[in-house]
Amino acid sequence: MTLHWLATQLWRYRVAGLMVTLGVTCLLILVGSHLLQHSSSHDWHRGWSKRPVRDREGQAASANQRPNNQYRDHRRRSDSQPSGAKAKKDANLYNILRTRTRSPPVVFLKTHKTGSSTVQNMLFRMGERDRSTFAFPHYTYQFNYPNKFRAEFVDELPDGSSQYDILCSHMRLDAGQLKQVMPPNTIYITILREPLRTFEAVFSYYTSTVPAFTLAKKAAERAEHKSALSVFLESPESFWDPKEPGNGLGKNPQSFDLGLNSRQWNSSWPADLMLLEDTFQLVMIAEHFDESLVLLGALLKLELEELAYVRLNARSPQDVMPLDNITKARIRAWNSLDVLLYDFFLQFFWEKAERYGLERLNREVAQLRASTDTIRQKCVARKGVPPGELEDLVRPWQTDSVTILGYQIQGNLTKQEQGFCTRLVLPELQYHAHLYFQQYGRDMRAVPTL
Repeated sequence: MTLHWLATQLWRYRVAGLMVTLGVTCLLILVGSHLLQHSSSHDWHRGWSKRPVRDREGQAASANQRPNNQYRDHRRRSDSQPSGAKAKKDANLYNILRTRTRSPPVVFLKTHKTGSSTVQNMLFRMGERDRSTFAFPHYTYQFNYPNKFRAEFVDELPDGSSQYDILCSHMRLDAGQLKQVMPPNTIYITILREPLRTFEAVFSYYTSTVPAFTLAKKAAERAEHKSALSVFLESPESFWDPKEPGNGLGKNPQSFDLGLNSRQWNSSWPADLMLLEDTFQLVMIAEHFDESLVLLGALLKLELEELAYVRLNARSPQDVMPLDNITKARIRAWNSLDVLLYDFFLQFFWEKAERYGLERLNREVAQLRASTDTIRQKCVARKGVPPGELEDLVRPWQTDSVTILGYQIQGNLTKQEQGFCTRLVLPELQYHAHLYFQQYGRDMRAVPTL
């Protein structure tokens, strides 16, 4: 009778018993996971292995939490450096290869001929170390440029990824569409360059691809002792057709990249500038590149040594045209919106620098330059190497109008050092293709032909 009563009670409360059992099991799993995670936080893994997402105090980082002031809690990155010249040289490269804190999600608007390839390379290295998920274009290397960015231009999330962590391929800005792709706590950055030199570089690099520049080049071939740039600037309206899609970079190229109306001033410009100011946590300035990198390191929680760089996609000196006063005035007049844009964000940049602390900024810039020089000496055997003397892996893509120089790495490196140093000098297209294959296990798709 007693056994029958007990069996009846067990059957009656079977659901409650099952729920209690499941609850105890889940609790045991959570406790075990916590203990494992705590013990693994003391392990050091060298190389390019996957890293746990942790903040600087070792606590789990929240994916959706954004600090009120991204600069405020950035500690001095030189505090942990070993003393002594030899120890510093040995430590610099090691620190880059060790375990480190994962950076927050980031969008980098890669503008043309502003030093953006150098910044992109740093983000590629950072993302590869962290095993980040890149938001890559569905086709080839750009997000359907020169069309404005759209969410559907992005390739699908790879298996095992819950979000995109880094987007840094060429695009034309549409902030609303970007926010459909990237997490809410994403940091947005870009870079601008003094407009006179930017336009000269854009014209030189894209003479054969921007229709307006190509027309000017043909006209210059019929003129005596005149460069294509000077012929274009004498009467730019006669070459530049605003309805031609390929002419986007032909006038105010930086404004065009940022999604603004680059043809002429209109009443929406003040509001558009304010929207850009609200969108970007940092607008880097090419003329203050090292200062920009220090501020970027504060935003992305990077050590100074992780900001080491070499200048990529640089032209041969003979392809850089000197600008006389007349040419400067004409470039400034033709690109007046870029002048306005640059001046606006230059002031914005120094306001951020002052909040960071100018004395602190100058000190860390000096430290960055010292550590970068050490890493360059360790990695680079020759700089400014002509493309014909470079292996395919490190040979930059060449245009029809200019020669792009590259780097040769040292030969006396360990396998690990060689991997890092190769990535430091790796041109955009090769690195892009490598990371895409690493993420998807296939080559990039070519743009469909009509």
